[in-house]
Amino acid sequence: MASDRRYIPASEFCASVRDGTHDSPKPFHHGRKLVTSKNLTSGRLDLSDAYLISEEDFAAINKRSKVDQWDVLISMIGTVGEPCLIKEEPDFAIKNIGLFKPKSELDAKWLYYYLRSPEAKQRIKEQARGTTQQYIPLGALRDFLIPLAVNLEEQKAIARILGTLDDKIELNRRMNATLEAMARALFQSWFVDFDPVHAKAAGRPPSGMDAPTAALFPDKFQDSALGEIPAGWNVATIGETIELAYGKPLKEENRNGGSIAVFGSNGRVGWHNEKLVSGPGIVVGRKGNPGIVTWAHGDFYPIDTTFYVVPIAECRSLYFLYYALSIQNLANLGADSAVPGLNRNHAYMSKLVIPSGEALEAFDEQIAPIFSQIHANDHQSRTLATLRDTLLPKLLSGELSTATAA
Repeated sequence: MASDRRYIPASEFCASVRDGTHDSPKPFHHGRKLVTSKNLTSGRLDLSDAYLISEEDFAAINKRSKVDQWDVLISMIGTVGEPCLIKEEPDFAIKNIGLFKPKSELDAKWLYYYLRSPEAKQRIKEQARGTTQQYIPLGALRDFLIPLAVNLEEQKAIARILGTLDDKIELNRRMNATLEAMARALFQSWFVDFDPVHAKAAGRPPSGMDAPTAALFPDKFQDSALGEIPAGWNVATIGETIELAYGKPLKEENRNGGSIAVFGSNGRVGWHNEKLVSGPGIVVGRKGNPGIVTWAHGDFYPIDTTFYVVPIAECRSLYFLYYALSIQNLANLGADSAVPGLNRNHAYMSKLVIPSGEALEAFDEQIAPIFSQIHANDHQSRTLATLRDTLLPKLLSGELSTATAA
C-alpha cells in the first residue's frame, strides 16, 4: 500500500464485526437456507446447495448474526478468506462465516474490494490457523486492518470503476443462465416430453416450429424398453453410445495459466497451456462429486477425478449427449468406496432414447448459436475479470489514479 494510506481495525471501520453460528442445526426438507463457507466462491454467493433448517433455528441464528443488504461476508473455515458483498436483501442464515457490517454502501464496496486484493489475501493467509483444517478466529477479523481512502471522491471512483466491471461480469452470468435454460427447455420439449410428436399425433402443427423441422418428427409412437417413444427412434445403453474415458492428473500448481480450461468433478478448476482433449466436449465427474456433467466450450484438460465423453456410435451430437447424460441421475450410480465415485460399468447400463439423425441435426442447428453466445460471454467475463484483478491493487494502493483508469 502507498505510504499515504492510513489503516484502522475492521471493528472501527465497520459498525460491527460478528460471525455466524458454529452449531450444526438439523437439516429440514422444507425450511430456511443456511449458508456456510463452501457457498462463497469467486466473490459470489451460491445458494444452489445450501441446506435447509427450521424456522426456530433460523430465528435463533439471526438473533445474533442477521445478514443485511450491503454487509460483507468472509469464509472462516476451510477455504479461508473468500469475501462476498451482499447487494440484495438476503433471506438466509450463516454458519462459520464472518460478518462485516459496514457503515454505508460505499464503505461496503471499499471493504469488499480490499478483501479481494493480493495484500489482504496474504494477510489473511498469515493469520489463518489450524493444520488439518484452516480457520480464522473472529478476533482476528475484528483486528484486521483496513486502509482508508485518501478522500471520499477517490473512494467513490474506485468503487465505481471496479463495480462496473463486476456488474458486466454478473450480467454475462445471468445472460448465460437464461441461454442455458432456453437450450435445456428445447431438449426437454423435443427429446423428453416429445411435444412435436404429440402435436402431430393429435393432428396439430408443433408449436413454435417451422414446417421443414416439423417434418423431421414422426406422428406416432412405438413401444420400447423405456415405454412409448417416437416411431423410428431407438433405445440404446450409454455403453453402446459413448465411452467414458479417464482424465489425467494435473497438479493444482500447474492450473494457473494459459487458455485451456481444466475441469474437475465439480466443473472448471483452473487453466493450463496444454490440452488433453480437443473440444468442444463433455466432462463427467468421477470422484468427489460424481455424475456432475459439464460442457467444455473449446479444447480442455479433464483431470483424473473425471471422465470425458467419446461418442462411439451413430449418435454424434455432443449437444444432445450433454443434456441426455445430465438427466440420467448418474450421481446415484456410485462406486462402493469411502470416497464418492461414479461406477463406469453401472453408468454404461443406463438406457437412452436415441432420436433420428435428422432430428439431431436440427437440434444442433438450434443449439449451436446459443452455445456460441454462452462461450463469447464467458470469454468476455474472463477478460473483464483479468482487467479488474489487475486494476484492483493498483487503484487501492494509489499506484494508479482513478482518472487514468476511467
